Amino acid sequence: MKVAVLLLCGLAFIAASPTVTRFRQFQEHYGKRYANTAEEKYRESVFQQNQQFIADHNAKFENGEVTYTLAMNQFGDMTTEEINSAMNGYLTPSSRTRRVVKQLGSSSDLPDQVDWRPKGAVTAVKDQKQCGSCWAFSTTGSLEGQHFLSTGKLVSLSEQNLMDCSGKYGEMGCLGGLMDNAFKYIEENGGIDTEASYPYEAKDDTCRYNPDNSGATVSGFMDVKRNDEADLQKAVANVGPISVAIDASRPTFHFYHGGTYYDPSCSSVLLDHGVLAVGYGSDDNNGGGDYWLVKNSWNTTWGNSGYIHMSRNRDNNCGIASQASYPTV
Repeated sequence: MKVAVLLLCGLAFIAASPTVTRFRQFQEHYGKRYANTAEEKYRESVFQQNQQFIADHNAKFENGEVTYTLAMNQFGDMTTEEINSAMNGYLTPSSRTRRVVKQLGSSSDLPDQVDWRPKGAVTAVKDQKQCGSCWAFSTTGSLEGQHFLSTGKLVSLSEQNLMDCSGKYGEMGCLGGLMDNAFKYIEENGGIDTEASYPYEAKDDTCRYNPDNSGATVSGFMDVKRNDEADLQKAVANVGPISVAIDASRPTFHFYHGGTYYDPSCSSVLLDHGVLAVGYGSDDNNGGGDYWLVKNSWNTTWGNSGYIHMSRNRDNNCGIASQASYPTV
């Protein structure tokens, strides 16, 4: 069986006044509450460290040393380890049999730029909250796209349905899962409920799938050729939004704000987060170069309104082409 990736934003501050610090603004903006004064002081120290990290990085951007900017967001009072524990969750499969995508033509036939959003194949950015359910959001994202391209109707599908009902397929709810396993569940279950009928709770719950509320079905799923950005480009251009897994463990990713993201420390093997490739293009500004247009599930407060430009054709940075797949409908 084919394996899928398991997987489991910026805030602009005004100048701080003598009576209102940036940390207080951060607390108020995101509704942060702490158990006691000691916890609050600790979180303020973490916030200040993250703020300095962001400022140091953006100074490099101004000097032309990097191609993307960072900004404060909802993760400002969390350490790198805490963010990775709360937001990511990749379950390494015991075995992986690849189903290679069918031949989709030569790369020379592909458009220079693709964006499935204005074509109507992408739902609004969602928020997994502090739950390692990114695999479920990547799954619904690719199926929402395929269902739209098949029927002409864009239907938001239920991540909670996947979290609650796919345990026997190896999924672990907030502790992580695999996109391909989720596709298999939907295929054998005969469908997945709509978001409206089975809303997201950001916690594991009992299975309440109702076939009367099914919003889409799956006939199978396909894997894109592993570690091949050219084949991923063909899939994104010709198939639609594609589920991908990436290394999202770096603080540069956690606080990404704009530009083309490239981190030489990012792994193409150690993947921990499921997202959705909804297009690609090239950015001549600030030396950004080729990029993948990626939809995340960390709310619109993260990144560029919930999206990120990830570097393309730079040795599979962050592993974006390592475990890409999509459902068939």
